[in-house]
Amino acid sequence: MAAAPKTASRKTAGKKPAGKAKTGEPAKLTRDEELEAYRIMLLIRRFEEKAGQMYGMGLIGGFCHLYIGQEAVVTGVQLAMRDGDQVITSYRDHGHMLATGMEARGVMAELTGRQGGYSKGKGGSMHMFSVEKGFYGGHGIVGAQASLGTGLAFANHYREDGKVSLTYLGDGATNQGQVYESFNMAKLWHLPVVYVIENNKYGMGTSINRASSTTDLSHRGASFDIPGEQVDGMDVRAVREAAGRAIEHARTGKGPYILEMLTYRYRGHSMSDPAKYRSKEEVQKMRQEHDPIEQVKARLLDEFGVSEDELKAVDKEIREIVADAATFAQNDPEPDPAELWTDVYTVA
Repeated sequence: MAAAPKTASRKTAGKKPAGKAKTGEPAKLTRDEELEAYRIMLLIRRFEEKAGQMYGMGLIGGFCHLYIGQEAVVTGVQLAMRDGDQVITSYRDHGHMLATGMEARGVMAELTGRQGGYSKGKGGSMHMFSVEKGFYGGHGIVGAQASLGTGLAFANHYREDGKVSLTYLGDGATNQGQVYESFNMAKLWHLPVVYVIENNKYGMGTSINRASSTTDLSHRGASFDIPGEQVDGMDVRAVREAAGRAIEHARTGKGPYILEMLTYRYRGHSMSDPAKYRSKEEVQKMRQEHDPIEQVKARLLDEFGVSEDELKAVDKEIREIVADAATFAQNDPEPDPAELWTDVYTVA
């Protein structure tokens, strides 16, 4: 194995195993913070609903993995981040793009393969980047982003720039070997990375109970002395609180942290998945009892005195943004064929 990098710390001797971190109460968000969370989550929900419609119309090709139901995870983490922190995730990535501030027009144009897309129409649903917004891509290879996100943290550590890498992965990816190699390296070098495991209970069509011998994924870093905790990923306040604690841990030189977000996707694994492996009653129960957007809406109405008219105005604004993105994506030109020769890297 290569020698430790410049500025690496090895202050691990004699420490007790991290075990499972203590969880706190959900964060107390202000009225403005709740409104911001509501707006971001609603944008993701409406965007994904529109993307599903456009996929059904044949306007989006290839794979398309929707984030409907999981909006509180990326929104809560984003509320805890600092400018300059980075995000990298899997193929279920549209919500992460929008949460980081990437324009709905650019994301939808990329989904439809148009030149105005974030990857010039050549990447599609799973491959978009925006270094300006600190988004380092969705990635189609299961678990690959864990190594890349650890690499971002390595760069931050080497440069001593105070940035933290927020590396998202799904429950299925936690069984991949490169994830454990990343955990080991991150702890060995005390890298500033938070691994956010979005446990939506199903890896493609397989229940986590049938695929994993241990289902408390917050313990997956225990053998590396990485602290972890389970979080109610359907409550944006709980996510915000846990993310703030984990990011501070990583930013202050204490090394990696694992957050297992217990969440749920309402749609199938991808648009081609009929999701017959679970009952309609199961999905309906989650929607009725745990929907992340409805939770925020209820607090805004009951605790902060926000009126129905105010929330309807937010919904109207979001629908207009999404409609504009869809119109733009359908009318923007396709890439010039000459683009086939750009952004291609080879080794002589």
